[in-house]
Amino acid sequence: EPSPFLSGDALSRAPPLREQTLVLVKPDAVQRRLVGDVIGRFERRGFKLVAMKLLQADRSLLDRHYQHLQQKPFYPALLAYMTSGPLVAMVWEGYNVVRSTRAMVGDTDSAQAAAGTIRGDLSMHVSRNVVHASDSVETASREIGFWFQQNELVAWESGDSQYTYGP
Repeated sequence: EPSPFLSGDALSRAPPLREQTLVLVKPDAVQRRLVGDVIGRFERRGFKLVAMKLLQADRSLLDRHYQHLQQKPFYPALLAYMTSGPLVAMVWEGYNVVRSTRAMVGDTDSAQAAAGTIRGDLSMHVSRNVVHASDSVETASREIGFWFQQNELVAWESGDSQYTYGP
């Protein structure tokens, strides 16, 4: 499919902004006071923050979120880590935000994460990899529902959207 930005009519239409993703700033990053750095990267990229909260995650929430990992041998260590301190849960909105966020976050293994990515710049070990980011639009929708009530997502118009996405 050709890019909508290449034809004359499409040049005047902004891309849809309704895609959302979940980003968790994990306990290691909160302890290291990296929350502002993570937020700043998303803001500079042009994404819109629509929900955020600092919380101490409990086992039932983490069991739902990590249901696909419960049978893995590392699951008890993951639970211990994710309950070891507060984390920051956020919902970001924007064009291709899920795919772009995955690129910004970098490889799960910090040794493989490219310089310039969050994990490449800030993580030292795979078990302390600073952030979680949803891996698909479908997963994002499900995960956002675990961490936020619908009324906690704030719909607001960004004053810079015409500069970020065009008219």
